[in-house]
Amino acid sequence: MVAIVVAEKPSAARNMASALGGTKGRYAGTAYEVTSLRGHLYEFVQPHAMVDSSLADTYQKWDLGNLPWNPQDLSWKREPQKNVADVIKTLRSALGRGDEIVIATDLDPSGEGDLLFWEAIDELGFHGKQFSRMEFTDESKASLRKAFEQRRPVKSMQDEGDYRKAMYRSQWDFLSMQFTRIATAMGRQAGQDLVLRQGRLKSAMVSLVGDQQKAYDAYVKKPFFQNRFRDENDVIYTNPDEPQCGQKGRVPQQYAPSAVVLDSKADKKTVPPKLLDLASLSSMLVGKNVKANLTLSTYQKMYEDQVVSYPRTEDKTITPEQFKDLAPLIDAIAIVVGVDAGLLTRRHPRATHVKTQGAHGANRPGPKVPSSLDEVERKYGKAGRLIYEMLAKNYLAMLAEDYLYEQQRGHVEKYPDFVGVANVPKSPGWKAVFDPDAGNDADEGEGNESGKGLGQNAEPFIFEGANKRPEHPTMKWLMKQLEKPDVGTGATRTSTYSEVTNDKAKYPLLTEKGRKLRLAQAGEMSWRLLPGTHIGDLRLTEKVYADMRDIAAGTATAEERLAVVADWVREDIVTMTKNAASMRAELGLKEQVGTARAEGVWQDAPGGPKKVVFKKIWSGHEFSDDEVAKLLAGERISFEVKSKGGKPFTATGALGVGDFKGRKFVGFQLEGLDKPTKWSGRAFTPAEVTALLAGRTLEIDGFVSGRTGKLFGCKVRWDAKAKKIIPDFGSDDEPPRSWCQVTFTDAQRKDLAAGKTIQGTGFVSAKGKTFDARISWKVEGGKKKIVPWFS
Repeated sequence: MVAIVVAEKPSAARNMASALGGTKGRYAGTAYEVTSLRGHLYEFVQPHAMVDSSLADTYQKWDLGNLPWNPQDLSWKREPQKNVADVIKTLRSALGRGDEIVIATDLDPSGEGDLLFWEAIDELGFHGKQFSRMEFTDESKASLRKAFEQRRPVKSMQDEGDYRKAMYRSQWDFLSMQFTRIATAMGRQAGQDLVLRQGRLKSAMVSLVGDQQKAYDAYVKKPFFQNRFRDENDVIYTNPDEPQCGQKGRVPQQYAPSAVVLDSKADKKTVPPKLLDLASLSSMLVGKNVKANLTLSTYQKMYEDQVVSYPRTEDKTITPEQFKDLAPLIDAIAIVVGVDAGLLTRRHPRATHVKTQGAHGANRPGPKVPSSLDEVERKYGKAGRLIYEMLAKNYLAMLAEDYLYEQQRGHVEKYPDFVGVANVPKSPGWKAVFDPDAGNDADEGEGNESGKGLGQNAEPFIFEGANKRPEHPTMKWLMKQLEKPDVGTGATRTSTYSEVTNDKAKYPLLTEKGRKLRLAQAGEMSWRLLPGTHIGDLRLTEKVYADMRDIAAGTATAEERLAVVADWVREDIVTMTKNAASMRAELGLKEQVGTARAEGVWQDAPGGPKKVVFKKIWSGHEFSDDEVAKLLAGERISFEVKSKGGKPFTATGALGVGDFKGRKFVGFQLEGLDKPTKWSGRAFTPAEVTALLAGRTLEIDGFVSGRTGKLFGCKVRWDAKAKKIIPDFGSDDEPPRSWCQVTFTDAQRKDLAAGKTIQGTGFVSAKGKTFDARISWKVEGGKKKIVPWFS
């Protein structure tokens, strides 16, 4: 009998093989073989591929009339993820050799580890095997060996509560695609052709940032003036009942200098900051100009090399075994990050940071200690250096002593209602290792840090203050807001944040400038549509997690709890429709209901007449009813439009099937793309067309920049597959064909390429001024380019 141990990912498989004595062998009397998944090997297909063919059009179209979906229509069919064919092949082979299949994926609160295991079993058809479950708190050798020896028999997929709840969450999130379609439809009705993505976490982020941004922008400073006292050590004494005045001149001058009375002294302490999760780490790094997506990609590389721990952990503490495993490496880690090992005197586990529950443990240094931070930077860049330094110091701070200070309380002798508090540092403890709030004016709760404590005498003064301005939204602020209601895990928050702030995305929801966050165009529209909706309610995740607990316990079924989504979709359509009216008014947009899409029976459709829906606007031109009728009849139409550069031209075409990033769609297809006719304001000659169609690259002058209107020349070729002109503006191998609106002769380019300096005339600057100059082609600023010389 052979037990096939299925780990969640290759790194976990390596740990299991190390614990059991190899990839194959015998342990505790059982023959075994270790294999692994690579996270989710499968994903749901698109909605229209999950339903009967008679419903496919309904589920593919984004029209509101096709919502809500009926979960009973969906087959929940899956397809392999990209680039996992080899993993699936290896897994299938291993499972076929086993008599028992051991579930050795992660144990996490969401049940995700069980889901990705069972979806693979389901798709590969291995339900008839004998199953068991390894349950381990971490991946230490002792934990893995114990889990293998005490593995729990499993009857079937549906008998596992963790699978049922994880499958429910996965299905719920799939159904939430409907809310994206609602919001997108509202945007299109306002003339904005954007995809407004909604989801439990995305919508929560948009709602929080939008509300905070509004509060920040609406802030009106309201100054106030109040009597207070200050002693010679700059400790302030205040009376909470002292009246505030709107003008400085109205503050009564009724107080005189007085001695200070020390009321009490008390020794206090604070423990080290909690261990980091990926969201906290990324928030700190954003303040050092490291984007969240770079943190994610860099951390993943470092994890694969075992320099840092598993990234996507939900834990904020570590287990005793994990503490024990890292203990022999502490001094070496301290040397790498420049921490005095003499400060690390608490070498036993802290109850606040080390607990028996958990899986991967909080983010921390890995088992492979680099020789230096310079080595880390050479291999992983500046981001890698910052990641390791921050993780290591945060972990080492746990091993330092508590921060100790004396809190002194006192009052003004003549006016005892005026009270002052000073915190006098006694021992820096962990702050000498890692202080995340250093430089942020942080204090120890009540009072201010003072090296001298309370003074002897206090002088009255008029304090000028103001109502506090709401904090500008930042990643750090946002992550704290999401953590309060427990919306998402640290890793999920970070990956979603990276997605919604990606400035290369077509429709980013948030923009990030330095540390500050603001709503992008799509984000602002989403924010205005979300008030009062179910998908925009921060309590939604709490509701989903409560459902998950009930489903895992067997007191509810996924079918019962998913049924409510249809009602929520109906209600959110009504709510977003009302919000859309306000959104259009506030943003100055006009309602375009019924104009964004056209539909009817396309007579010339491939395979015969077919009902279709297509965009009614093309390049700013809205098709008339007559044009729509002609397109559906299979006729060609022509109309006047402007190019991206603002140049008018006649567009001629018919209805056809296009392709956008692999997705087929029906829409107006421009004719003339079967051959090159014109590019950047210059028509090709018949000879040039023939040459381009033959695959030749031509050097051509006289093109016009659509942005500046300036002439330029370059190499061009025709991409027959993409049906478009591909320009080549040159490289370091040869000089450009033109510069500042002057086209070089072949002789001039030859001289430039030879390193000579030539005289040029008639150049035109960016501001439109004509000038003459001597020019050369040389390296400047790390790139070879034309460099002018003026005499």
